Amino acid sequence: MAYERVLLKLSGEALMGEKPYGIDPAIVQSIAKDVSKVVANGTQLAIVVGGGNIFRGLKGSAAGMDRATADYVGMLATVMNAITLQDGLERSGVPTRVQSAIEMQQVAEPYIRRRAIRHLEKGRVVVFGGGCGNPFFTTDTTAALRAAEINADVVFKATKVDGVYDKDPKKYPDATRFDTLSFQEVLSREIAVMDGTAIALCKDNKIPIVVFNLFEPGNISRAVAGDSIGSRIG
Repeated sequence: MAYERVLLKLSGEALMGEKPYGIDPAIVQSIAKDVSKVVANGTQLAIVVGGGNIFRGLKGSAAGMDRATADYVGMLATVMNAITLQDGLERSGVPTRVQSAIEMQQVAEPYIRRRAIRHLEKGRVVVFGGGCGNPFFTTDTTAALRAAEINADVVFKATKVDGVYDKDPKKYPDATRFDTLSFQEVLSREIAVMDGTAIALCKDNKIPIVVFNLFEPGNISRAVAGDSIGSRIG
């Protein structure tokens, strides 16, 4: 494997698959199968999962909810996804711990940086739920923050597209995919791959970002092996 310790960012929408809402068990099992190969090869893996398949804070705010309240509801949705992902991983034989930035000790450990690192050193996958515990921050920012805290070598963002484009490839057939981009290019051109705070955090801590298609079987292990897939930001 090309990396010793990695952070994988999964969007809540990715867990839906082709469903309009919720979690597709087939997607969870596909992720678990791929992750088991990565862990078996000795790479330490942490995961940050979003909650957009259940509830998005921005949508709740747009519908009239208080923004902070809506964001907290979204954080709870990420914990639901984290626990579901843990179940799928452990049924595939991957030891997993869920750590939540919002304490709920009946279902998850509280987020403690040194404990998370110890789990990784013991070969356990750590799934971070609850966002970063504060409203007004996205799970992309949480991914960048946790990656810096655990000294990850890279952030992998698994999405529904096969990289970063200059415009939405679903709307524009002439959209161009980038193989590589600098952090500054992403920020100056306002390319909507991750929010600006997440990009700036990775830039300041020299953590590259690789964006690839989650729905291509085996892509997680290919990315960790250092294969040239998707788009690389660094």
